Amino acid sequence: MGEKKETRDIGIDVTPPSEVCEDKNCPFHGTLPVRGQLLVGEIASTKMQGTVVVKREYLHYIPKYERYEKRISKHSAHCPPCIKVDIGDKVKIAECRPLSKTVSFVVVEKIQEKK
Repeated sequence: MGEKKETRDIGIDVTPPSEVCEDKNCPFHGTLPVRGQLLVGEIASTKMQGTVVVKREYLHYIPKYERYEKRISKHSAHCPPCIKVDIGDKVKIAECRPLSKTVSFVVVEKIQEKK
């Protein structure tokens, strides 16, 4: 009765979560395939149900002034229940098929706790 569900190999070098979930959109315990980009960012919001907002800072080069400027992009990402995250945590997100109007990424690994 208490069968432990195995974690799938998603083809990315990440540590799978120790918890088990029943989410069909979990890349480890469900059927969601991941492909494309891998991004690292910081959790900006966890107010949505099953979705987090990941903030990513990067540098953009301005040729006229020969300098860089900081830019910020925000991505909505599905967060499976087996991965517990909070605001300020560093996470790795992977691209997947569109899950809703704004969500095309899924959290695959928690890299670092909030400082």
